[in-house]
Amino acid sequence: MKKFFNKIKTVFNKIAVRAKIALVNLKTAFANTKFALVSTKAEGYVDSAIKIIIAVVIGGVLLAGLYALFNTEIIPTLTSKINEMFSYSGT
Repeated sequence: MKKFFNKIKTVFNKIAVRAKIALVNLKTAFANTKFALVSTKAEGYVDSAIKIIIAVVIGGVLLAGLYALFNTEIIPTLTSKINEMFSYSGT
C-alpha cells in the first residue's frame, strides 16, 4: 500500500513540475511580446460615457412614470380607502 501511495505522489509531483514549467514558459513568451498583456477590447471613455447617459435617461423616464402613476392612481385611491375605513358613523 505504501508503494502505491508513493507512486501516486510521484505522478502528482511530475504533473506539478510540468505545470510550473509551462507557466514559466508562458510568462516568458508574454514578456517577450510587446503588447501581449494589453487589452484589445475597443472600449474607450466615450463608450462608457454614452452608457452612463443612457442609463440616467432611462432611469429618469422610469422615475417620472412611477411618480405620475403614484400621483394619479395610487395615492388618491389609497386616500379614499383610508377615509372610508375611518369614517365610522356608528349606525
